[in-house]
Amino acid sequence: MDNTTNSLADKSRLRSMIDSYGVPRMIITGFLLLMFMLVPFAGVDFATQISNVINRFSWNAVMVLAMVPMVHSGCGLNFGLPLGIISGLLGATIAIELGYTGAMSFVMAIVIATPFALLLGIGYGWMLNKIKGGEMMVATYVGFSSVSFMCMMWLLLPYKKPEMVWGFSGSGLRTTISLEGFYDRVLADILSIDLNPIGINLVIPTGSLLFFAVLAFLMWAFLHTKTGTAMTAVGSNPAFAKAAGVSIDKMRLISVILSTWLGAVGILVYEQGFGFIQIYTAPLKMAFPAVAAILIGGASVNKASIANVIIGTLLYQGLVTMTPTVINSLIHLDISEIIRIIVSNGMIVYALTRKMGGKK
Repeated sequence: MDNTTNSLADKSRLRSMIDSYGVPRMIITGFLLLMFMLVPFAGVDFATQISNVINRFSWNAVMVLAMVPMVHSGCGLNFGLPLGIISGLLGATIAIELGYTGAMSFVMAIVIATPFALLLGIGYGWMLNKIKGGEMMVATYVGFSSVSFMCMMWLLLPYKKPEMVWGFSGSGLRTTISLEGFYDRVLADILSIDLNPIGINLVIPTGSLLFFAVLAFLMWAFLHTKTGTAMTAVGSNPAFAKAAGVSIDKMRLISVILSTWLGAVGILVYEQGFGFIQIYTAPLKMAFPAVAAILIGGASVNKASIANVIIGTLLYQGLVTMTPTVINSLIHLDISEIIRIIVSNGMIVYALTRKMGGKK
């Protein structure tokens, strides 16, 4: 009798764990593990793939973290992330234009990007407060239109730094700007672990991971403050929050500003790991992988946690990194880009069409 009871209890706990983690996420996790298991058969270096996954996680995690404030306040997923990205790009290009180099160029990029993020966040938040219920649809168009507008401004703004402008005209920014000599890997190289000298192709960008960890901790701490609790109350039960004297519009505005600023910082972290600034249409669809990652991590339309950010980013970036490399090596055909597009867009479609409020 005791054995039967224990068996039922174990099954109940297992079922509870599966329901908590979610069947789709288990399938995605299982597929990612399968890719890792196939690495030796594909003739791919295992350590290199681990290094690639960790690096891509460090590049993208802050932009996924930018989704959390708006989800908590009930503004939905931040499809207007390009506004934050544009703020970061303005900060980066102006810092270089002013002559800052090395680590100082990264610090000044954040400092300069902050007022742009505040201004754009205030305008964006004001607009979202006017169209409650349709935030995500309108935000998508805001993101697209802002990127299109900046495509003109990158040509018209008075940049003169030779490292950034087109050589034949002396004006207008290049499509891709190298960060060599500026803040290339300024975070990634801090306390980095490089095992190449002992024959293992593994480099861990410790500084980038620590930077994300600090921002994640600050976000967690903020959500447990009086303002953060009020913000969560607005997202989960607006009627109760209003009855308790909480200003719904103010909390939503704070969340949008915070999300926009994190987007600005996130693109700077991405650039220092990637080694280049990409402008014009490059930010156009950068919101979609971030949205997909946090949804795959288990977030819903009004609930998200730091764990959702970490799990989702690892799963999304892991699959995008591993699948093309492994399958391409197994079938000996150069279709890695096709596979990457299928996998990444497939996960985005899954994430955006799942039931946002329920468990999967």
